[in-house]
Amino acid sequence: MPLAVFSLDDDMPKLGKVFDDGVVDLSVAAPGLPKDVISFLRAGEPALAAYRAVGPDAVGRLPLSSVRLHPPVPAPEKYLAIGMNYSDHGAEARQLGLEVPPYQLWFNKQVSCIVGPYDDVVLPRVSEKLDYEAELAVVIGKACRYVTPEAAPSVIAGYMVANDVSARDWQLRTGTMTLGKSFDTHGPTGPWLTLAEEIADPHDLEIRMLVNGEVRQHGCTSQLIHNIWEQVSYLTQVMTLKPGDILATGTPSGVGVAKVPPVFLRPGDVMWVEIAGLGYIENRVVAEA
Repeated sequence: MPLAVFSLDDDMPKLGKVFDDGVVDLSVAAPGLPKDVISFLRAGEPALAAYRAVGPDAVGRLPLSSVRLHPPVPAPEKYLAIGMNYSDHGAEARQLGLEVPPYQLWFNKQVSCIVGPYDDVVLPRVSEKLDYEAELAVVIGKACRYVTPEAAPSVIAGYMVANDVSARDWQLRTGTMTLGKSFDTHGPTGPWLTLAEEIADPHDLEIRMLVNGEVRQHGCTSQLIHNIWEQVSYLTQVMTLKPGDILATGTPSGVGVAKVPPVFLRPGDVMWVEIAGLGYIENRVVAEA
């Protein structure tokens, strides 16, 4: 069952284990567990064993509807995202005059962009081209370097739904893309962390983006050009990935900038990203105050 970060009213966020329409407060049911997701991941197998032992009837169960869900990993060391990693999205990029490189194209999303699964996304006053990107996010479970593709599954803690919100006018000003991907609130993730052991095949998950109820993106992670194992292996040739680091694995076709004419987000628009087996996130666009 997924690992959530939740709060009641204005209380401090806590860890919870999700069962259907309820969440068990782990500070009550398993008080010896670490109090945040990164510490939980660093604790390794003993923490996982204690987590697995918590059942749906444990003390501290609350209705899921009564709590606020927070981003599962609010402050990772790194939030990295890969560009043009679905075959159909690559075709869109070519139509915009962008070449799809033969190698993996990675960029940073600054971690200050991260918000919760149902928080508002702000349209910056300095941007007129706000766009969406439905993505599967990977969360790293242990420190790793020089990981082979075959060993990559062993370093992954789990998966989340993500929306790589993008200010296209800022993104296309420079080759790095970082500024256009890193505005405050432009990193919704959640609704919780689904542990890797619960996902039979992360390369066979349906993914959809709806805006105001209209399907804009619809794909499957089987369409990844560079699969998840290859992504982890590639990155660890360069850097040590650490517990809690987030990797956004790419987006299918259907982004607003590629439509004719382009269709960008406006205040009041509601984005819904759903991935089979992982749940959904829903974020309303609001104007910057």
